[in-house]
Amino acid sequence: MTSQRTRERLIQRLVDQGISNDAVLDVIRTTPRHLFLDEAMAHRAYEDTALPIGHQQTLSQPYIVARMTELLLAAGPLKNVLEIGTGSGYQTAVLAQLVENVFSVERIRPLQFKAKQRLRQLKLYNIQTKHADGIMGWEDKGPYDGIISTAAPESIPEELLRQLAPDGRLVIPVGGDTQQLQLVIRTSEGFETEIVEAVRFVPLCSGTVK
Repeated sequence: MTSQRTRERLIQRLVDQGISNDAVLDVIRTTPRHLFLDEAMAHRAYEDTALPIGHQQTLSQPYIVARMTELLLAAGPLKNVLEIGTGSGYQTAVLAQLVENVFSVERIRPLQFKAKQRLRQLKLYNIQTKHADGIMGWEDKGPYDGIISTAAPESIPEELLRQLAPDGRLVIPVGGDTQQLQLVIRTSEGFETEIVEAVRFVPLCSGTVK
């Protein structure tokens, strides 16, 4: 299930799909994705597909995790990154090995609790998590050099744009039935937006779940 050959096959698929950041590929190669799934799903951990994690949420496919992370890091090293939607904690774990500090917000408390346990198990100590409404971001810890969202709002929340530092990068899926992955960069004139590709994410919902 977790053999090196299985992981290498996944990495080759990512390279074939255009992922070229060696640091991102190395982290995905070594991060034990099976730990972020329930035992019944763990045998599928190194398939390039999204998988259910309960509470109508999913673990993003490795290609999307790699693509979003690569976009976030494209302009160089990042100090403080905000993640909207901790979910299983997998994207959080990948980020934590590539940036200085990760601040991750999750609206569903059981997911947040389980993710914290997994991240501690992996001895990733540069992460702070919070049970809160992700649409509001995490203002106290901002501004952020990078923001990444693992769920799709209909339109980009103003709160997230406000919490982006100058030259900061926001990587976020946007839309309803049809969604696009967008890269937003804060410039001295405002915000530059680039549409990257079509995607399919769970919706970004407001409020919290105990």
